Amino acid sequence: MVYGALDLGTNNCRLLIARPSHDGFKIVDSFSRIVRLGEGLALTGRLCDGAIDRTLGALTVCRDKLQARGVRRMHLVATEACRAAANGPDFITRVASEIGLDLEVVDRETEAALAASGCAALADGQAEGVLLFDIGGGSSELVWLDGARARVARDENTIKNRIRSWTSLPLGVVTLADRFGGHDVTAERFEAMVTFVADAMSEFVDAARNNGRCPRFHLLGTSGTVTTVAGVYLGLDRYDRRRVDGLWMSNAEVTTAMSHLRAMPFESRAAHGCIGPDRADLVLAGCAILEAIRRAFPCERLRIADRGLREGILMKMMQKDKAWAQLPGARSGW
Repeated sequence: MVYGALDLGTNNCRLLIARPSHDGFKIVDSFSRIVRLGEGLALTGRLCDGAIDRTLGALTVCRDKLQARGVRRMHLVATEACRAAANGPDFITRVASEIGLDLEVVDRETEAALAASGCAALADGQAEGVLLFDIGGGSSELVWLDGARARVARDENTIKNRIRSWTSLPLGVVTLADRFGGHDVTAERFEAMVTFVADAMSEFVDAARNNGRCPRFHLLGTSGTVTTVAGVYLGLDRYDRRRVDGLWMSNAEVTTAMSHLRAMPFESRAAHGCIGPDRADLVLAGCAILEAIRRAFPCERLRIADRGLREGILMKMMQKDKAWAQLPGARSGW
């Protein structure tokens, strides 16, 4: 069976189509487009007409791909922009009637759990605890994962049992850039963003102090922000997922890459192959969120994940269907 997972966020519309394989799943097709569905949402409380039109166009491409690949088992989710917008329900209804796709607006806890499911395989299994974070367009999720007794598990319940604590902040790169600006970000404005994020996450940080940190404690990040930081660190002219996904970066390497990003003028960011014009005004807001997390949870290592919510959705569906047990030569327990 071929499966489809769609993640409609505040900034991006992403689709993965895959089939189960002995090492997890094999990607059959994919699609990603920056739609900025949450453009202006923080100011108006509504999805604007231009953002809706862009998103409907992207969802039409997704529908055509799902049909072309014969996907019958799919889960299509929408996150913060549709949760927060007063006209979010009307938009979901319009997508169903005009595009023929049924989107589910998931709550923040579900979003955090799915992101954890998609990334958990990259956590250091020898660490007693790992802080996973997903910097989105309109929200950012932080999840403290228990890693000491962990094995890579496809079972959603196992992942949930590994979550010691979590939070979802109602801010992301789009909402932060809308509030503070993203074209010309001075050092003072960057620090103001970091302080704003730190204040928003202070309750979670205080609670997380009770979670023990071993010498192998590390951060595990999934988002366009961390993959961009990784691409800049690697000196990539064009983004290469194979080199980025799973990359370990030291604290000093992250600092150097972010300093390089902050020193770039807007035009240089727009021209960079790992950023582009659609994200040039958002990437420094993402760096501010990342910096706030690093200051709250200092450690020597950050692992980069170019995977997350969609992969978690796929794993959940395949687990429910016992898809791996149906593969030829499947090992016992799959």
